[in-house]
Formats: sequence, C-alpha cells, structure tokens
Amino acid sequence: MNSRSILLATAAVSFGLIGVALYLQHAMNMLPCPLCVIQRYLFIAIGIGALIGAFSQKPKLGAGIGLLAALGGLGVVGKHLYVLAHPGLSCGIDPLETALNKIPTATALPFLFQADGLCENATDALFGLSIPQWSAVWFGILTLTLIWVLLRRRA
Repeated sequence: MNSRSILLATAAVSFGLIGVALYLQHAMNMLPCPLCVIQRYLFIAIGIGALIGAFSQKPKLGAGIGLLAALGGLGVVGKHLYVLAHPGLSCGIDPLETALNKIPTATALPFLFQADGLCENATDALFGLSIPQWSAVWFGILTLTLIWVLLRRRA
C-alpha cells in the first residue's frame, strides 16, 4: 500500500467515527460532553490532515498534521478516562462547555459541536467498552498508522 491509500483510509476512518458519534447522539440520545466535542474536533483534524497528505505532493506534511491531532486526542481522551475512573470528578457545566458552545463552529453546527452532556455519564458500553474507551482505541490506531506513514521510506 502506498502512503496515499493509507492516508485516504485514515481520513475515511476519522470521518466515519464522526458519523458514529452523530448516530449515538441523535439516534441513541447520548449527549456529547465538552471532552467528547473536543475529541470530535480532533478526529476531524486527523481526517483533514490525512486528506492534505493524500492529495498534496508532501504526504508526510499531512501525516504530521494528523499525528499532532491524534496525539492531542490521546491526551483529551486520557483526561476523559481519568474523569470516569475517579467518581466525583466532573467536567460538567463549566467554563469549558460555555466556551466550546460559543465557538463559531458550535453555533453554526450545533448538531455536531454543541456540548450538552456530562463527562462522567459517558459509561454506556458498546461491544464491552465505553465510548471514551473506544475513542482511545481509535486515537491509538490512528496515531500508530500516521507514525508508520511518517517513518516509511517510500511515498
């Protein structure tokens, strides 16, 4: 497989995960919390970075952009898992939620970027893992994929 194919697959996975998040939100009534919304932004950034790499003459530039977003995602989901592991902690209704909901993308696309849920409520299991655990798995897979693209010698 060449870098372009890998980057296109990375973008498809990233945007597909946004589709899953929207399904869970709108069909299953799982409201996203502030940390969930930040993860959405980062999955989108991974997808955009991968597309930049796939369609430019410098695939490693796009892979690098995507990798930075994936590493940020690992940090954010790590915080989310920490909140879930420590009952009593919350990111709930706080300045982060207020600030996130005032970003132009959240006001223009509230169905995608408005944070209405509580981080500590993200415990519903899907195939045995909570949504933040699944997010961590996918950020990990995407991180490793993008590192591989960056380290391989051929384009």
